[in-house]
Amino acid sequence: MLIADMRCFRCFYTRAHSLLLQSSTIPYSPIRLHLRRLSSSSPVSSVFDSFSDQNDASSSKEDSKIGFSDGKSRKAISNTKGWDPGEVVMNKTKKGKLKTVWVCESCGNSDGQWWGSCRSCHKVGTMKRFSEGSEASVSGGSKGTSFGVTEGGTGLSWLPEQAMVQPHRLTDVIHGITQQQWRFSLPGHFGNEVARVLGGGLAPGSLILIGGDPGIGKSTLLLQLASIIAEGSELVEQAPVLYISGEESVEQIGSRADRMKIQTEELYLFSSSDLQDILNKAHRLSPRALIIDSIQTVYLKDVTGSAGGLTQVKECTSTLLRFAKKSNVPVFLVGHVTKAGDIAGPRVLEHIVDVVLYLEGEESSAYRLLRSVKNRFGSTDELGVFEMSNSGLEVVSNPSAIYLSQQNPDSDVLAGLAVAVVMDGSRSFLIEVQALCSPGSTVSRHVNGVQASRADMIIAVLMKQAGLRIQENGIFLNVANGMALSETAGDLAIAAAICSSFLEFPIPHGVAFIGEIGLGGEVRTVPRMEKRVSTVAKLGFNKCVVPKSVESSLKALDLKDIEIIGCKNLKELINAMFRG
Repeated sequence: MLIADMRCFRCFYTRAHSLLLQSSTIPYSPIRLHLRRLSSSSPVSSVFDSFSDQNDASSSKEDSKIGFSDGKSRKAISNTKGWDPGEVVMNKTKKGKLKTVWVCESCGNSDGQWWGSCRSCHKVGTMKRFSEGSEASVSGGSKGTSFGVTEGGTGLSWLPEQAMVQPHRLTDVIHGITQQQWRFSLPGHFGNEVARVLGGGLAPGSLILIGGDPGIGKSTLLLQLASIIAEGSELVEQAPVLYISGEESVEQIGSRADRMKIQTEELYLFSSSDLQDILNKAHRLSPRALIIDSIQTVYLKDVTGSAGGLTQVKECTSTLLRFAKKSNVPVFLVGHVTKAGDIAGPRVLEHIVDVVLYLEGEESSAYRLLRSVKNRFGSTDELGVFEMSNSGLEVVSNPSAIYLSQQNPDSDVLAGLAVAVVMDGSRSFLIEVQALCSPGSTVSRHVNGVQASRADMIIAVLMKQAGLRIQENGIFLNVANGMALSETAGDLAIAAAICSSFLEFPIPHGVAFIGEIGLGGEVRTVPRMEKRVSTVAKLGFNKCVVPKSVESSLKALDLKDIEIIGCKNLKELINAMFRG
C-alpha cells in the first residue's frame, strides 16, 4: 500500500514539475503600441487547457485513430474564426530516423544523394545537405508531437476532410464578389504608392515577401504599412495589425515608431521567434494583417535545424502560407539577402509566396525603389519611388527629378550632356547622360552606368557610319546620380552626348532623346513611345528627338509646347542638332 501511494505521489510530482516548466516558458501576449496588455486568458489557464488536451489525446483510442491529439472531433474543436493554430503546423519531429536530402539553392530541386551538379538546372556547387525526419516518424500519430496527422501519414492535418472539399465553378466563385472583397485599398499617398506595386491593393490571404540589403528600410516600410492598414479608411473601419519581430524588442520598435510619429491605436507589437506561439497570438487577436520580421529568425520546435536554415525557412514559410490561405489574413515576410543580392534561404522560398518585392537603393542616396519581381495578383511592371527622411519613407511626386543633375545657373548650355527617356515598369524616367572626349588621354575608354559592350558598339558606329574621328580621344561616359542605363532607348542620348563633347557644341536645355541605334547607323523605335513623349512634355521640355518612323504618329498626339524632331540615322541627328 505504501509503495502504491509513493508511485501516485511520484506521478503527481512529475506532472506538476512539467507543468511549472511549461508555465515558466510561456511568452507575453502582444502589446499595443501604447504598451497596453492584450486582453486574453491567463497563461496558467492556457497551460492547464493544453495539458488536459494532451491527457485526453493519450486516453482516447478512437480519436488517435483518426489523427486528432485532443480527443475531440474536428467539428467539436472548430471555432468561429474558421481555423485552428494547430491545423496549419506540419507534423515534423526530431524523433526517429533522419533522412538526408540534398537541395539545390538555385532552383529548389531535391535529391536523395549528392551529385556534382544539380540535375534540374545543371548548376555546379549549389547542392546543400540537410536532414529531415523520416516519414515513419511523421506517421507515428500524436506520439511525436501534440498536433495530429492524417491516417495516411502525409502530415497535412490542416486540410479539411476529403468529403468536405468539392470543386467550385468559376461563376459561383466570382458571383456577387465586389472589388473591395478581392482587395482592400491602402489610403494616403504612401498607401497608394505601395498599392501600385502590389497591383491595385492588398489581396486578402496573400503571402508577401520583401527583400533588400541590410539597413535599406524594410522594417521602416512595413511599420508604416502596418499603421496604414490598422487605421483603415472611409470604407473600412479600424482593425488590429500584429507586428512580429524576432530581431528587435518591443521597446526598440516603439522607439522607432515614436521617431516616425506613428501612434496607431490598433497596432500590436510582439517579440518572438517561436512560430507556433506567434500563430496562437494571431489566433486570439484575429488581425487584419500579420507581419513577420524576419523569416530567417522564426522557427518551429518540431522541425530539425536551427532558425534560418534551409529546412526551417522552407517549413516556416509553408506554415505561414497555409495560415494565410485558411484565415484569409495577408502575411508580410521580411527576407534577408545574400552577398549576391538574392533572398537568403532555398530558392523555393520565392516559389512558395504569392508576391516578391525588392527594396533597392544606393548607400549614398536617400531614394528607395520598391520593385515587384513576382506578383500573382497583378503586374510586375510597377515601381514605387520613395525618399528616406527622419520621419520614414516619403513618396516622391516627380521621380524624374531624381536622375537629372543640378544645372549650372550661370550657363544656359553645357557640352557633353544629353537627356534620355527610359522606362522602368510602367513609369518613364528622364536621366542625364554625360560624355567627355579628351584628346591624348592615357585611358582609351571608361564608362559608369552604361554597359561597356553597348558603349563600344555606339562609339564604333559613330566612327564608321557618322564619320567622327574619335579614335585618338579618350572617351568617358557617366550616368548622373549613379543610375544604371540598361535600356536601348538611351542609345540616341549616348551618341548625342559624345558628339556634343567631341564637337564642343553644347546641347540646349529642354531637349530629350529617345531611340535605339543599329549597326548601320539607323535610329530605331522603342516600345511605349507615346508614354515617353508625354512625360517629356509634362516636364516642360520643348524638343524631343525621336526615330523618323514614329514622327507623324507622335505629332498626331497634339502635344502643345513641344517640337517633335525625327531622324533616320546619326548623320541626320548631327545635322539637326550640331549645325549653327
